Amino acid sequence: MSDPGNAAVASESDASTLDEAETGEPDRSERAGPNAADADGTGTESDAAEGAGDAAEGAGDAAEGASETPTDRERRREVATDRWLGIAGAALALVGLGVLVRQPSLVLAGAVGVGYAVYARAGDAPTPTLSVTRAVSDEAPAPGDEVRVTVRAENVGETALPDLRLVDGVPPGLAVVDGPARVATALRPGTGVTFEYTVRAARGDHEWEPLTAITRDAAGARERSTTLDAPTAIACTPELSAGGDLPLRGLTTVHHGRVPTDVGGAGVEFHATREYRRGDPLKRIDWNRRARTGELSTVELREERAATVVLLVDARESAYVAADPDAETAVEASVAAAGQAFSALLDGGDRVGIAALSPLDCWLPPGSGTVHAARGRETLATDPALAPTPSGERFYRSLWLRRFRRRLPADAQVLFFTPLVDDTAATLARRIDAHGHLVTVLSPDPTTSETAGRRLTTFERRQRLRSLRSAGIRALEWGDDSFPVAVAAATRRWSR
Repeated sequence: MSDPGNAAVASESDASTLDEAETGEPDRSERAGPNAADADGTGTESDAAEGAGDAAEGAGDAAEGASETPTDRERRREVATDRWLGIAGAALALVGLGVLVRQPSLVLAGAVGVGYAVYARAGDAPTPTLSVTRAVSDEAPAPGDEVRVTVRAENVGETALPDLRLVDGVPPGLAVVDGPARVATALRPGTGVTFEYTVRAARGDHEWEPLTAITRDAAGARERSTTLDAPTAIACTPELSAGGDLPLRGLTTVHHGRVPTDVGGAGVEFHATREYRRGDPLKRIDWNRRARTGELSTVELREERAATVVLLVDARESAYVAADPDAETAVEASVAAAGQAFSALLDGGDRVGIAALSPLDCWLPPGSGTVHAARGRETLATDPALAPTPSGERFYRSLWLRRFRRRLPADAQVLFFTPLVDDTAATLARRIDAHGHLVTVLSPDPTTSETAGRRLTTFERRQRLRSLRSAGIRALEWGDDSFPVAVAAATRRWSR
């Protein structure tokens, strides 16, 4: 659970900052570190707190009795809400009309309106002095688990807040499934408010953004926005389960593994016979032929070697597509399938690496062993390039391809996980294959046939799959069926 003592306190800043806030400009100063508070526990102004901190450094023992309160500098701005827009003009018009037609009732109504207009302009939105804590029920949930979030805000200042609205900064990768992540209330000095909501955990590291506090004056004519930091994060790392044997192609290393080759040597499957050579093991001699012909010959078996494989996941913005708004995106399906492939390949003795087709750099060199398995699991779970939401950065295809080719080992083959929603993915697959790195495309199907436009998208995607197969690139897709089922079906088809 997050440390409740790690609170954020918004306090009154210096006069220049307040002037900037009243003109509607945000405070661009850096966030200040922890400042000292008065011994009685109440917060002071920012400058006074900083001075107290400096005095504490110089005085030593004199500061031991003072209580430390973490205070973060926040952005602050004040704007008009336009709630009373036009009331002054309408009131003056009523007064003028009443005078013109000699109707005291109109003059009185207009005078009341003028009073409201003056009341609306009389005050400013108060600056909140809040202590905010945020706690989560589980800091390391599994994907799909529900995490309860509790937020507590307390008015530690001396000013009442007649209209306070709090909006929590829920990470963009988490969906709120129960309760709004906001509250509206009024707080007297020394009082607080608590609200709770539930989010559904998703793969990756998720850090909460600052909470936004919006205060209004009593008339609701002016409002001030303040952001407060209460650092909170959860880490959701899925377990990697093997998805069955993957049908790798013939590009292999010199190390022993499970991929059949056309090279004769040690193995379990018959490959050919040759003349006996001095030093050949007796168990490899074809004694049946010796009995029939009297000649010595040696049986060669088909060698099985290890492969070097790079799992490439398409994580461009265009790949974050889904069949419907509540379904998982193609990137999530690709990452889950890549996790299964990673475990299966490592279990088979192959060297496996991970890369992302993304604006953000992601590269785990091929390797094997327990430590490499842990690194791969961490990469698939938390690397920013494979986040559950797109990065928003611009993708440069030619730059990415040059960097990827430099990193690829000469004997590596590529398993490319992509929904094939555009021609870029198909073009890259052909170019990588043309440079001598055998490519297998594994494509989650995010398309539907509900409308004419979606049927056209489905047709275009199928055409890309056909063009890849025509170019000699293996390609499989999966939709309603699980990834291991699709792999098993494709393996039977490719082995015919």
